[in-house]
Amino acid sequence: MTETLADTVGTRPPLTLVKNTPTPDPAPADPPAESGIEAVDRADNPLADWLSVPDAPVLPAWARSAASIKANAAAFGRLTWWHTQYHGLRVPKYLVKTVLLAARGFFRATMGLWPTLSAQDHTATVKALRAQVKAKPEDVDLATRLQMAHFERTRTRRWRFGAAAAGVAAAAVGIALADPVLQAGIAGAVVTPLAYLGRGKETHLLDHGAPPLRVDMSAQQLNDALRAAGLLKSGRAGDDEKDAPRVSCSMGPVRDGRGWAVIFDLPRGGGKTASDVLAKREVIAQELGVDEIQVIMSRVRAAKGGNAGRVSMWVADDDPYLGKPNPSPFATAERFSIWDPIPFGQDARGNRIEVPVMWQSMFFGGLPRRGKTFTQRLMTAAGLLDAYVRHYVADGKGGADWMPMRAVAHRLVMGAEDDAIEALKAMLAELLVEMERRFAILRELPTSICPEGKLTPEIVQRYNLPVIFVTIDELQEYFTAMEREDREQVINDLCRIARRGPAAGFVSNFASQRPDADSVPTKLREIITLRYSTQVVDRASSDMVLGKGKAAQGADASVLSEDHVGTGVLVTGPASYVTVRADYLDGTGFALLCQKGRALRLAAGQLTGDAAGDVTAAADASGVKLAPILSDTLEVMRHSPRMFTTDLLAGLVNLDEDVYGDFNAEKLAAELEAAGVKRTSKQVKISGTNAAGYQRRDIEAAVPAEILLAHG
Repeated sequence: MTETLADTVGTRPPLTLVKNTPTPDPAPADPPAESGIEAVDRADNPLADWLSVPDAPVLPAWARSAASIKANAAAFGRLTWWHTQYHGLRVPKYLVKTVLLAARGFFRATMGLWPTLSAQDHTATVKALRAQVKAKPEDVDLATRLQMAHFERTRTRRWRFGAAAAGVAAAAVGIALADPVLQAGIAGAVVTPLAYLGRGKETHLLDHGAPPLRVDMSAQQLNDALRAAGLLKSGRAGDDEKDAPRVSCSMGPVRDGRGWAVIFDLPRGGGKTASDVLAKREVIAQELGVDEIQVIMSRVRAAKGGNAGRVSMWVADDDPYLGKPNPSPFATAERFSIWDPIPFGQDARGNRIEVPVMWQSMFFGGLPRRGKTFTQRLMTAAGLLDAYVRHYVADGKGGADWMPMRAVAHRLVMGAEDDAIEALKAMLAELLVEMERRFAILRELPTSICPEGKLTPEIVQRYNLPVIFVTIDELQEYFTAMEREDREQVINDLCRIARRGPAAGFVSNFASQRPDADSVPTKLREIITLRYSTQVVDRASSDMVLGKGKAAQGADASVLSEDHVGTGVLVTGPASYVTVRADYLDGTGFALLCQKGRALRLAAGQLTGDAAGDVTAAADASGVKLAPILSDTLEVMRHSPRMFTTDLLAGLVNLDEDVYGDFNAEKLAAELEAAGVKRTSKQVKISGTNAAGYQRRDIEAAVPAEILLAHG
């Protein structure tokens, strides 16, 4: 998943090898066959220089893969269209310029032919004869004969000039009477050679149009940038700059899509490695005159023909993460298998990024309103379209982002109030019991069914052990609201689930806005395998989400700006990362997916837990309109059989402040009464305290009977 250029070029770049010719012994002898020495290494082999050369690609880098050929063809099409527009807009200018050049050409032609037509080549002779006649009148007869001879020699010029003038006049009359199309053709045939004749050495009919490249990189610019960043030594004083150490490019710099691509090796002897280059990303970007978000760099590993000093770099022409977001494939999908990689987004070059989540745990972090929750929901959305995925969801904020999950979730905890915290603790305890039960089942299965001691798609359906998706958003809300003992217990439970759960089919999906040591403890973050961070304030915060030292390797979410909503850095391994613009799935689309997931589970007999007993979800599924005040009140009272009026009002405001911000006890009572709620008691008793409040059974009693019948 690392952004390596070698992945997209297609084949391994050629390596530069140094021929090692062994020194012959004084008395060379044929080595025994069993010695394993190839004939190519023998000094007396005349073909050694040929056979020791590794296979090198014949085609250029851009022609080694179908994707690269397609990208270059598309780039050529864009270039052609740009030139068509550029010169098309200048056609009137070109016409005027052609007429002016033709006029100049006519003038030049006239001036060039006039001496011949007027016999100026004989003017000097005629003047000399006139002078001779004046000086010697007796030579008049000779002068007359010479003039008559001159007249005879130039007679043909005069009648040809007259014939040409008559022909031009006749042609002008004919053109004036001809068809307009023919007139245009004749005019073009006349004007074109005249315009060609009228051009000068510095005069060109067409303007020089070149598409403006925001980044124009050359090997010299690359070396200069690396030298300014302190990665290359400068030449010694008095030496020519060309003698200074330089990188060797195994590919490029070449145009690649909407940017420049290059693979280069650092020179030996400088003590610098590819990791040093990655750490200088911001400086290199500044030297190239671009933003660091446009510079994509990574090491090229040995498996792809690289070494510790080989770097792949792609520099985009502009910010590659702006523009219209890409819709998620889940918006139109009907089914999906959680065992397949999840479509997640696209990288800077438009490559599709897919993330396998089985046997993994995930953590999402970043600043508020940067698309963190929307991105986290993509992972959960994949599990909605698989009937054999059971969802456990907790949202510490308790807002509307995760409310549609009530149609599907086996357990759903909303908010971070006391009752919600107790519900979260109960949910985690239930998960731990289920995890141990599964391990007990898997241990007893024969190796023919469970060869690796882990869940398989066959075991899931055969033993009804669905994959369990554990989604917890806004972790910091729970930790800050808990007492110390409860906090430590919950952290330990989450660590056990994230560490041991994957083998039992548990997929952890955690998120937090403040990924510091207090909000999300290090011992929990450090056992997460997949990490994703939207914009954060600095490199230290980025490392808290993505892992210690990741910013120095190039995985730095602090370079993102507030415009990069839905874009973040995804770390998939110790040395694998990619900046991804996540697919877009809005709240309406997510709600529709939840309804699809409910239908799939009903058909497969997998609708369980809270979703099976949620009357609001049943109303949504049956298409029956339920009064919003009823569904919202039931949502707030999800974890409580009874609730004080003040707490209920606070929960409604937290759910939707725009609607319930001005509610008081009297308005709430009036709205609920209008929705059909009949209170059996206006006082409730909680923890020995009596106060005004509501019973959940009174709210549920107001649900229309047809919903209860369909639900029951």
